[in-house]
Amino acid sequence: MADTVVNFLVENLLQHLRENIHLIKDVGDEFNILLEEVQHLKGFLDDAAKFQSDSKQWDELLKKIQKMVYKAEDVTDKFLVQSKQHRDKNTFERIFDVAHLSTVRALAAEIKGIHEKVKKLREDNKESFRPKPILDIPKNVHPVTQGPPLGNDEVVGFDKEANIVIKRLVEGPADSLDIIPVMGMPGLGKTTLARKVCNDSKVSYGFFKTVWVYVGQEYKIKDIHLRILQLFTTRIEEYLNEDENGLAKVISGYMSKGGRCLIVLDDVWEANVIDHIKKVFPENKKGHRIMMTTREEYVAAYANPEPHKLKFLTEEESFELLVKRVFGKGSCPDELKENGQKIAGSCGGLPLAVVVIAGALGGRSTTNDWERIERNVAQHLFKNNQENCLKFVEMSYDRLTQEVQMCFLYSGIFPRGFDIPAWKLIRLWIAEGLIKPEQSSTLEQIAELYLNDLVHRNLVILLQKRSDGQIKTCRLHDMLHEFCRTKAASKWLFQEICTTADNPVPSIQDLDTCRRLCIQPSTLNDFLSTKPSAELVRSFYCFSSKQKQTDLSPNDIKLFHKAFPLMRVLDVESLKFIFSREFNKLFHLRYIAISGDFKALPATFGKFWNLQTLILNTSTSEPTLDVKADIWNMLQLRHLHTNIPAKLPSPTVTTGKPSSLQTLSTVAPESCKKDVLAKACRLRKLSIRGQMAAFLESRGGISNLEELKCLEHLKLLNDVLYMNKTLQLPAAFFRLVRTVKKLILANTRFGWSEAEKLAQLESLEVLKLKENAFMGDTWKPKVGGFSKLRVLWIERAELETWGASNLNYPILRNLVLVSCDKLNVVPVELADIPNLREIKLENTIKAVESAKEILKLKKSQKIIFKLSIFPPESESKATQ
Repeated sequence: MADTVVNFLVENLLQHLRENIHLIKDVGDEFNILLEEVQHLKGFLDDAAKFQSDSKQWDELLKKIQKMVYKAEDVTDKFLVQSKQHRDKNTFERIFDVAHLSTVRALAAEIKGIHEKVKKLREDNKESFRPKPILDIPKNVHPVTQGPPLGNDEVVGFDKEANIVIKRLVEGPADSLDIIPVMGMPGLGKTTLARKVCNDSKVSYGFFKTVWVYVGQEYKIKDIHLRILQLFTTRIEEYLNEDENGLAKVISGYMSKGGRCLIVLDDVWEANVIDHIKKVFPENKKGHRIMMTTREEYVAAYANPEPHKLKFLTEEESFELLVKRVFGKGSCPDELKENGQKIAGSCGGLPLAVVVIAGALGGRSTTNDWERIERNVAQHLFKNNQENCLKFVEMSYDRLTQEVQMCFLYSGIFPRGFDIPAWKLIRLWIAEGLIKPEQSSTLEQIAELYLNDLVHRNLVILLQKRSDGQIKTCRLHDMLHEFCRTKAASKWLFQEICTTADNPVPSIQDLDTCRRLCIQPSTLNDFLSTKPSAELVRSFYCFSSKQKQTDLSPNDIKLFHKAFPLMRVLDVESLKFIFSREFNKLFHLRYIAISGDFKALPATFGKFWNLQTLILNTSTSEPTLDVKADIWNMLQLRHLHTNIPAKLPSPTVTTGKPSSLQTLSTVAPESCKKDVLAKACRLRKLSIRGQMAAFLESRGGISNLEELKCLEHLKLLNDVLYMNKTLQLPAAFFRLVRTVKKLILANTRFGWSEAEKLAQLESLEVLKLKENAFMGDTWKPKVGGFSKLRVLWIERAELETWGASNLNYPILRNLVLVSCDKLNVVPVELADIPNLREIKLENTIKAVESAKEILKLKKSQKIIFKLSIFPPESESKATQ
């Protein structure tokens, strides 16, 4: 079959040439000829995709094509920069721009040379290098919309294991530190068990503080200490100069003031980690605990002579897990049970093997398919080494469409063990050109389908879900992460810059093929000191889960433009960034994620005409970020994220087209003027934070929201902390935001009577009322509202009496009440809502008994229902 990466590159080059042909009219004929040759090349690869080949000649041809595509892409991007700079000059300057004419001639000659090479390559190899078909059933690619619904991250066979560990944590020595190591082979589920234990209500209630620290092989004791310290203070920067012993004393001081603490150390490889962490615990006889996971038996035994040895799954448990992963809440068809039991039994009780094989089975529904998998299981799973496991992952990988394959491999750019925000991953996929447009969906919607597909196939681990059920954070399992890195490196998809025994100074290994670079903050300065120069590089990533930022000097910033002049993606939130004149020359940037002490967004940012996503995290003490750039003339800009409210400029007369903005998070209320929102009429997500009184009351305030005909998510966050005045929503609020599906209010201090205006929102599915969103002790909603509401979240409200029934929330599915300590009862009438499946009570003690009554009623109705209560009352779970 044609290589996924090469086909993707050719397809992207075609799109790149088509989109920019009007900008390169000076050498239009040459580009048109090149475009025609690339189209022939794409057709050749599409034909080859129907076959498979193990020919080394075919692999060599793919590499030649890939290099040729890179050259064509480079010369196109160079010319676009030259053309842009030329067009920005005035008429007089353009007439006498001799340098531009010289550059055009040189580029035209280069383009002509490339298309002649492409033509020759195609003609010379069309017959002799045609891939030879292999007799095999071609893979049946299923659309990404298929697959079981996302459920809770359940693991079969772990309940007993979890209860044992929980009992050791909660009921162990009451006056001394105890360490509970969870030991087992890779893929046995050590981390999963530890997460299950931590999420248990008995553990949450039994410990004053709990902190999770991923250790891994490349740990630093100081970083572990800083991660623990984050649990007690947000002022981490005050302790960055402390050594390990100093940090241990600081943490010990904090611990001595509170109750007992639990530290979870995930993936420990060396015993000395334990010695260092034990020093942070004060000798105050409170029964502190350490839970750790490790695959090394000697490390576990060093921590405790009696570690918890994680057992293998039984064949029955393995089959049960297989069925859950393949069919979700459904059952295994009778004709597949025998094959399924044999496949599950061949996994050797290893949960990872079961999960991965389930991914390979996803979408296969015939006995022939399952018999073919059954024949291949043993040879892969009985040999416990990494290479065979990676080959086994490829069974699932080969089932993906080419687009989803690229997205999966690309996910390996994040560090091992990194919790990946789904929205960031989706934005990056789009910026990298991995998501192809479709008429019926936005790029973001398509990308979300791809991510769900990867989760359904067990190639990406779901960590958290949003209130609307979509993925919030995810992670790659270590084995799958290694697969992505290995596969991507072999296909020149991205390179990791790191030090090795052979290369003590971090450097780019292959300047001819590097397109995307990943680097850790700890090695960045050493890398920049080599003054790298890599014109081919299009993306630069520097991720870190730690709080400490690496400072970049002005000279370092200059190096980015000099080393990577054609860069499209820059994600360096872990670095402290400084704006520079050279940075503004990176015209091809599509995605920027930076942090620094920014007081304003410079006007020069308006030159980034390709920019799609801009993420700015500022540490300034200013209450707002002044946006001086003409973002309304940046027609590709889709998402603007700032961690403080942004003050937006008014659109200029010259910018006639509507903005492409879909996300504005966060903006100041005074920026929501009519002309601004009319320009941003395609917004889907809007977060407004600041002093809301004037915004809600003035005629030119909240009424301007009617300009947003596509708005789906709206946040109103009032920054005024001490205000006795009760605010009001306009009577026609439901008409202003009739398309909103998710609404979040915080500190808005509305009276409960105002909630009737929300009840009329015809599209509202998720309503979150955070601290002081509504004031007063009584809420009696009227019948007939909230017709589409599925999730209702009320937090820190003064509510005492709530008169509600199934007539008020006819299709409500989830109810969450947090710190509503004055609420007397949850209306028992809510049990009559057919769709109600879950109620969560957190620190809402008075209402517990009424919630239990709802549980009983649901049980009598034989409806699956879950009641979660915190703090927990007893050993028994309030769940049916």
